[in-house]
Amino acid sequence: MAEALLRHEAGDRFEVFSAGTRPSQVRSEAIAVMNEIGVDISGQRSKPVDEFKGREFDYVITVCDNAKESCPVFPANTRRLHWSFEDPAAAQGPEEQRKTVFRKVRDGIHARIKVFLGELKD
Repeated sequence: MAEALLRHEAGDRFEVFSAGTRPSQVRSEAIAVMNEIGVDISGQRSKPVDEFKGREFDYVITVCDNAKESCPVFPANTRRLHWSFEDPAAAQGPEEQRKTVFRKVRDGIHARIKVFLGELKD
């Protein structure tokens, strides 16, 4: 969700990638709640962070605490940011209850991205 939201808000200001420390598949709940705000992520795939080892990035942003702790080291000139959100994939219960968690995380990440982009303008 974070990859798509940053790409959506930033347009062509960034080349955006996303990866996970434990990739699996893009969750149906994520696809559904992103569609609610007009962002289609059905074509995205879950990628392992190791796929990006050795690449240089201006920013590496982690969005859950587990990722922060297990994220590989990137070159010294990479600015690392951490935004602590619960992992919505860990949500339990019926589908609508899980979607509620995904919406909360989506909205929190979306708001944080807007702040981040606003700070870059200053």
